[in-house]
Amino acid sequence: EKRENLLKRVEEALFAGVAQEHEREPTELEVQARLAASSEDVLRTKDFAQMGAEEIAEARRRIAALTLPDDLTRARRFRSDARGRSLDPRASLRAALATGGELIPLRRRGPKWEVTPVVALVDISGSMAEYSRPILSFLHALTERRRKVSTFLFGTRLTNVTRALKVKDPDSALEAVAGAAPDWSGGTRIAPSLHAFNRDWSRRVLAQNPVVLLFTDGLERDADETLAAEMDRLARSCRRLVWLNPLLRFGAFEPRARGIKAMLPHVDDFRPVHNLASLESLVAALTADGPRRLPRAA
Repeated sequence: EKRENLLKRVEEALFAGVAQEHEREPTELEVQARLAASSEDVLRTKDFAQMGAEEIAEARRRIAALTLPDDLTRARRFRSDARGRSLDPRASLRAALATGGELIPLRRRGPKWEVTPVVALVDISGSMAEYSRPILSFLHALTERRRKVSTFLFGTRLTNVTRALKVKDPDSALEAVAGAAPDWSGGTRIAPSLHAFNRDWSRRVLAQNPVVLLFTDGLERDADETLAAEMDRLARSCRRLVWLNPLLRFGAFEPRARGIKAMLPHVDDFRPVHNLASLESLVAALTADGPRRLPRAA
């Protein structure tokens, strides 16, 4: 199937525009509108791995146009608020200095709300190659609209590409990301990558209780108790852990692989990520409260 998709993209690149010379233009606008609406529905539900070059380009344009959430989370600190429920002793004492201490004007404070940070961990191994670029296009759009987005790639090693995704031009950003990851389309070492993240980056990027998006199929070759321990540590360090797996595109999917069984009990949400519709569903889910934890497998 991958070979047929590759041949299709090569054919589109070599013979683009040749067949259009002999095509007939539709005689009725109604037929043209129906075909356009039908193609939009097909593209929205079509698997990224089955798209041609033109379809991928159109999918990237639609991903960039997604209405991303602007959800807020309560910060640990407070802000000045005249209608706040709690008194602010420091601000009140500072205000008393203007009166020489004769009067103490009472100052109040209320909760401070900030945009919820997002941390993304993206699997770029060979089994995820068809989905990595659309996912990174989505993360580029998310980074452009929100300041607090941290992105890491992992295959056989962990790579921080947060700064590369901040480049405004999406093509330049993806090119910089690809150049920063030498293990692109290589093997998969999920447990060591998560260990490196928990050891080197957890305190830096998880301090503000973010939402963590984990993009991987979970096909770890050397799955053991280390993977479950690293997943548990990651889940306890963030506000919400969302696992996005392209294997969920199959209706008969069952968590039989050892890696998937070890990871699944520690996530708050388990969602597919294989087409535009799944990304739209993810955007809607980022603003909603998910379940506490999935039940542990027997």
